[in-house]
Amino acid sequence: MQKPEFNQWLLAEIGRSPTAFHLTANIRDLLTDHGFTLLEETGPWQVAAPGSYVLVRNGSSLIAFTLDGEDPARSGLRMAGAHTDSPALKVKPNPLQVSHTCVRVGVEVYGGALLAPWFDRDLSLAGRVSWETETGGLGSGLLDFARPVAVIPSLAIHLDREANRKRSINSQTDIIPILLQATPGDACPVFNDILLARLRHQYPDLDCRAILDHELFFYDPAPPVLTGLEGEFITGPRLDNQLSCWTIARALVDAPERKNSMIILSDHEEVGSGSPEGAGGPLLDSILECLFPEPQQRQQVIRRSLLISADNAHGVHPNFTDRHDTNHLPLINRGPVIKINAARRYATTALTSGFFRLLCRRRNTEVQEFVMRSDMACGSTIGPLTATRTGMQVVDVGVPTLAMHSIREMAGSADCHGMHRVLQEYFSLATDDPLWHGWQS
Repeated sequence: MQKPEFNQWLLAEIGRSPTAFHLTANIRDLLTDHGFTLLEETGPWQVAAPGSYVLVRNGSSLIAFTLDGEDPARSGLRMAGAHTDSPALKVKPNPLQVSHTCVRVGVEVYGGALLAPWFDRDLSLAGRVSWETETGGLGSGLLDFARPVAVIPSLAIHLDREANRKRSINSQTDIIPILLQATPGDACPVFNDILLARLRHQYPDLDCRAILDHELFFYDPAPPVLTGLEGEFITGPRLDNQLSCWTIARALVDAPERKNSMIILSDHEEVGSGSPEGAGGPLLDSILECLFPEPQQRQQVIRRSLLISADNAHGVHPNFTDRHDTNHLPLINRGPVIKINAARRYATTALTSGFFRLLCRRRNTEVQEFVMRSDMACGSTIGPLTATRTGMQVVDVGVPTLAMHSIREMAGSADCHGMHRVLQEYFSLATDDPLWHGWQS
């Protein structure tokens, strides 16, 4: 894909993926539409034949792999990973409350969200719902209101004269979306009734007696767009880390010759990855054990494999350059960023960094470095978790981003396309290619 075509495709896919559940379902469909066989995790399966396969856990995490017929114990796996979740406002189980005729929805803050930008923003609601069927069974599916349904209005400056100088946000009392207006004296609406009405609108033939539970998130329904006078920038919701998820998946699909490869897209990174479908859980281990049941062979595969952990990097903010190390200032539209940390918050080593630099050079793509200021705390990624669990070598990289963890973030329109080209090269590396062979040696 050329850059304009790739960017338009990327923005459209992010726009129709409001939650990790929707993202995973849409990437699964992308892969199956391009010849990947869907495996059911609950059923017995054993893959031996060359081909391309995809498996989903919890509807929010995904592993896909391609086997080219060569022994993976000799060739290793060209692996890439990212996380499917983004900071958001998650609806509480019993959320509705009425205050002065306004029906509000109680929420928890999911992940390290930057809260101020959530005010005065049109909000929609999406996620997963479970229900009881007419025969007493359990059903579940995705829900998306797909239009603005709520807002969190700011307090007027006249009532908070210090708002522009000293503003604190209480996540329990200040961040409560207003969903609708009630008539004075009326009982509070039943939230599950609202969800059921929306579900029946989405699925006219729905077999549902009653809603049982939900995992719902408010999100910005305005789609991501190209901005800047020359279309230099991408601005939109959930760029961290859907940019990486979609770029990785598309690169695997578009690779000229898919070698032994695997992609891992994991949920719950924003809250620590500690779940059955998170990078701190057993998902990757269990798939590797199914593919390579003999322990010695499995260890050979791990030792010969490399994981590119792709998660957005901090681009230098032109208004706050003092928040960066002066010798490490990643620029928007100047290529992917290698992330390095002495405390191993990133898993990059000199060897894995060197590999990625040469990989970028193959595609004439610039590469940059990020190191956190020594007097500031550093975030982390799925990279160190995967390296610790498996013993695999990892390089942490990402496209430079501004406003990370805001409801709308900003990246460069050239950077994702550059990463796509680099990953295409990666998934196509032959075992005897000097770069892949040299790294394994």
